[in-house]
Amino acid sequence: MTVSRPVYLDFHATTPVDPRVLQAMLPYFNHLFGNASSRQHRFGWQADEAVERARHQVATLIGAKAKEIVFTSGATEANNLAIRGAVAARRDRGNHVVTVATEHHAVLDTCKALERDGCRVTVLPVERDGLVDPERFAAALADDIVLASVMAANNEIGVLQPIAALSRACRARGVWLHTDAVQAVGRVPVDVEALGVDLASLTAHKLYGPKGAGALYVRRASKVELTPLFAGGGQERGIRPGTLNVPGIVGFGAAAELCGQELPAEGPRVAALRDRLLAALQAGLDAVTVNGSLSARLPQNLHVSFAGVDGEALMTGLADDVAASSGSACASGSREPSHVVKALGLGAAEQWGAVRFGLGRTTTDDEVTFAAERVVALVQRLRALSPVEVGRT
Repeated sequence: MTVSRPVYLDFHATTPVDPRVLQAMLPYFNHLFGNASSRQHRFGWQADEAVERARHQVATLIGAKAKEIVFTSGATEANNLAIRGAVAARRDRGNHVVTVATEHHAVLDTCKALERDGCRVTVLPVERDGLVDPERFAAALADDIVLASVMAANNEIGVLQPIAALSRACRARGVWLHTDAVQAVGRVPVDVEALGVDLASLTAHKLYGPKGAGALYVRRASKVELTPLFAGGGQERGIRPGTLNVPGIVGFGAAAELCGQELPAEGPRVAALRDRLLAALQAGLDAVTVNGSLSARLPQNLHVSFAGVDGEALMTGLADDVAASSGSACASGSREPSHVVKALGLGAAEQWGAVRFGLGRTTTDDEVTFAAERVVALVQRLRALSPVEVGRT
């Protein structure tokens, strides 16, 4: 078996730009370099046409209308625009936001900032499987709540929240529902109409597009209006002013179209590889725990804990062979267990021994076999050095 090392199993953090996406982008760096807001000559027209084509491609992937897509610099900006913009626009109704303990820091930190500005924020817990209880969620929708924000798929444990059920509860109370759909879009079918969400954050670099290009879906039928984060220029209907990143947006559109075409086959393929990886780890090791629901989960996600092993030590030992993660890329500088595994109510050993494997478009059978062998061997070695005896679970 010959594989290139290290094997990349961190596709939740980012994905490589697909060569077909790169080819679509290249002309817009040089001879098609126009500003999409320059409406008086061909250079601007060509750029504008490319942006509108990408807007349609992104909208098609999520079952939206092209006019409902607002391009941003990425998902963090999209999350800020959705949450801050909604709170500012609905001050006549209230200033209360509800979210979930396992959200990405781009949501939780934005909510904390609003809290410092005088807003009320309710953070709901999750069950042991990582899912929010729809009944508890519905009961939390007080009269002064203007927005709920619940991610479609968790960036660490990969669980898929019951967004459609949550949206029905929100509709009944007149609450807008925002979802950080970054990890879900392009990996599982996402239809914003069927889900009933009012706002959804997306980014290109999680679906084999470039970094620096994102989008916010803004439902028109619900008459959702947002207060912009900043002013100047009037681009994107004034919701997100600033010169558009045409090459990035073109790449986003191309990546979205490819994901839509390949998703029916790619989802089952990576799910089978994920299951093979889990089976190999469990065959070679005792005390391997899957964190979060295994049924309501992204097909390419495997988040496990190895009792008796520190996840950071495992990642360090694997660095030359396997690229995985002990938590979110946005919090990788922390030595503490992530807020997500803490929210699951795991024991200390499970929290410290947590590892995320994210498979992707380029992952092969041989890479999964190689990764499993390396992980099993290193966990056995680390456990042998540990004073704590690990028994069979």
